[in-house]
Amino acid sequence: MSGRVYLIGAGPGDPDLITVKGLRCLQSADCVIYDYLVNSDLLEAVRPNAERIYVGKRGGIKQATQEEINRLIIEKAAAGKVVARLKGGDPFVFGRGGEEAEVLAERGIPFEIVPGVTSGYAAPAYAGIPVTHRDFSPSVAFVTGHEDPERAETGICWEKLSTGVETLVFFMGVSKLPEIVNQLLLHGRPPHTPVAFIQWGTYPRQEVLTGTLADIVSRVQSSGFSAPAITVVGEVVRLREKLNWFETLPLFGRRIVITRPREQADEFRHALSVLGAEVISLPTIEIRDPVSWDSMDEAIRKIERYSWLIFTSVNGVRYFFSRWALMKRDIRELHGILIGAIGSATEQTLRSFGVRVELVPDEYRAEGVVEALKGKVGPATRILIPRARVARDVLPESLRSWGIAVDVVEAYQTVVPEESRALLRQIMGERRVEMIVFTSSSSVTNLAELSQPDSLAELLKGTTVAAIGPVTAETARRQGLDVSVQPSRYDVPSLINSIRQHFEVTP
Repeated sequence: MSGRVYLIGAGPGDPDLITVKGLRCLQSADCVIYDYLVNSDLLEAVRPNAERIYVGKRGGIKQATQEEINRLIIEKAAAGKVVARLKGGDPFVFGRGGEEAEVLAERGIPFEIVPGVTSGYAAPAYAGIPVTHRDFSPSVAFVTGHEDPERAETGICWEKLSTGVETLVFFMGVSKLPEIVNQLLLHGRPPHTPVAFIQWGTYPRQEVLTGTLADIVSRVQSSGFSAPAITVVGEVVRLREKLNWFETLPLFGRRIVITRPREQADEFRHALSVLGAEVISLPTIEIRDPVSWDSMDEAIRKIERYSWLIFTSVNGVRYFFSRWALMKRDIRELHGILIGAIGSATEQTLRSFGVRVELVPDEYRAEGVVEALKGKVGPATRILIPRARVARDVLPESLRSWGIAVDVVEAYQTVVPEESRALLRQIMGERRVEMIVFTSSSSVTNLAELSQPDSLAELLKGTTVAAIGPVTAETARRQGLDVSVQPSRYDVPSLINSIRQHFEVTP
């Protein structure tokens, strides 16, 4: 039985530019076949058990020929799989998607085309260059800078193209730039025509070089710019000085590593990304079910004996209430039990379950809860704390010293994700990381374990360290790290604001 193939445009690089339909099709796939120019962040949307196959082509060095790719798509679809053929930009704009669709049609394999945002207008837009404008350019042409090498003659009509269209956008034309410029000049385009060369368009590492047809070749060659790049020719390039919005974002180009668990990283990552940062997720913590549910289940069965229920993390809330629902308990059974939470995120998560929160200390750590509970609890009080398997004992021990009965139950456990060991070396070896962010003590100690046999201090030498609060910062210092960023309020929004302020005063 034949499967189905989605030819999906992944967009130009910024993962947020994939279409809603493209993302939905990607999430439904049994097999994803993807190219070099596809942002790897998009693969996080793929089902964990889906097959991932890289067939990228880079700078003329081919990982797989087009014929091999065609055969691979057919093979997977013929096996009954839903195949997502993920291509940079738009599959029908210099993406050879038409050729792949033809092969599928000939074999009778069902397929759909999911258009994507093409780099032809997206990269210029992120560079502040509109490809059309009523005052400068009523027409635009998208042109390949890399024709089929087997063609004996060019398929581009240079004598008409050069002066017949106001804005020209060339794809994949880095190595052919001297020839492209020569043809435009030869066929009447003035030497003073503005040109923009956009490398890694829509990525935080985007770089733009401007010039004219008279000097752009020498500028590109002396700068060392390389593929992937888009070349824009025309008067619209002059608008870049006024409309350059992306490269003026406060964290543009800053390469920041976050160490949160994968399932908790999305909002944090997005908040930094919209400020222009290149955010790399390096999970140092994996959240898992507890070794045993016995203590949690026992506490839930006897919930009426507790006066207070205190949550120290978002994970504690989620695991407690997932177990609560599984045991078919009613939320109204918590009536009369006071609820405390460490941190605004924990409080918000509790409210999402319909729970009223009585206590959120100003200081988002165990010491703050202890201080806030003074005068509110006594020897007759019994407190339940669902938390991680391994955590600080400041809160329960302090309360017990007051003669209070405290039950600590394991709601979840944290482990070191082994796959992050190789990822750590890859990230630190690619390009300079400007900042690494820790949001818990365990993220620091786990990264130290992942960095062995090297010391964490040696591995992060020259990298700015940010910590969400004093406990995390102290753990980092014990590992030999110098903490440069720490917000006065220990939550993620405050941490993001502190990161922004740090880079605003750091050249």
